[in-house]
Amino acid sequence: MIHVSAVQALAHIQDTGRYGHRRYGIGHAGAMDTVALAAGNILLGNDEGMAAIEIALGGIMLVFERDTPFCLTGAVYQAELDGEPVYSYWRYTARKGQTLKLVRAVQGMYGYVCVAGGFDVPEVMGSRSTDLKAGFGGHQGRMLQKGDCLPIGKGAQELSKVGIAPIPFTDTVHLVPSSEYAAFSEKGRLNLERETWTLQSDSNRMGYRFDGQPLTLSQPLEMLSHAVQAGTVQVPPSGKPIILLADAQTTGGYPKIATVAAADLGKLAQVRFGSKVKFKIISLKEATALRRKNQAYLNQIRRITHEAG
Repeated sequence: MIHVSAVQALAHIQDTGRYGHRRYGIGHAGAMDTVALAAGNILLGNDEGMAAIEIALGGIMLVFERDTPFCLTGAVYQAELDGEPVYSYWRYTARKGQTLKLVRAVQGMYGYVCVAGGFDVPEVMGSRSTDLKAGFGGHQGRMLQKGDCLPIGKGAQELSKVGIAPIPFTDTVHLVPSSEYAAFSEKGRLNLERETWTLQSDSNRMGYRFDGQPLTLSQPLEMLSHAVQAGTVQVPPSGKPIILLADAQTTGGYPKIATVAAADLGKLAQVRFGSKVKFKIISLKEATALRRKNQAYLNQIRRITHEAG
């Protein structure tokens, strides 16, 4: 069990998400950065999709009620265990009664507290992820609060200290053309790649909103609502793109100019409010190569943890 003794940020339980229910209007939820989640879980000897605490920017304090190996991944955090520094992408073993304090994210947006055995909250529709809009899953279907007690699954109670290479942050996000790409004007398509886009502060887990030169259509386009998913780049009448993310709705009616390459969704999630990004159109073959690169990184962690024991 882990006791939440203080929390000053948006924190909740997430795994890789809820699949197979979008036709019923039930969103995917899940971690914003699934590669970072997988990295932490593999480092601890867990299945890569086990539930962790996702925390955005701010702080949290956790008290361990038994010896528990843990690690921090995703955003790089200023953190300490009973006053001693804790570094992201390193594996530690907390002793019974020790307090882990995450102060703030130094770099990146979403951090993950992973523990050996994962957080053993009840599964709902095949996932332990918190659906914040619908109010189910995770810990009582809500954000974590001071006083919460979080159960931990069966896992190792002692692991050696070992670190891995962190996932690099980037200001370039790769896109694949989507169904309405050709409906945009030549200027609109060029602006998508030439413009430097600024992430707006009204962005959240549902979607990231960007400011820059508008993306214009060749002619007005009326569309019926259609299925959308995480990574869909919608363009509303303002011409300012919105990229749908983990908590996105299941349908939308705006033209879709592109889709974020699946391998880059986590890197996009780590962009902070006010930061600048560039978009680059790539082919499906190139998008597949990026995904293989992510898998190679995770396989490297498996080799490191196997050798460390």
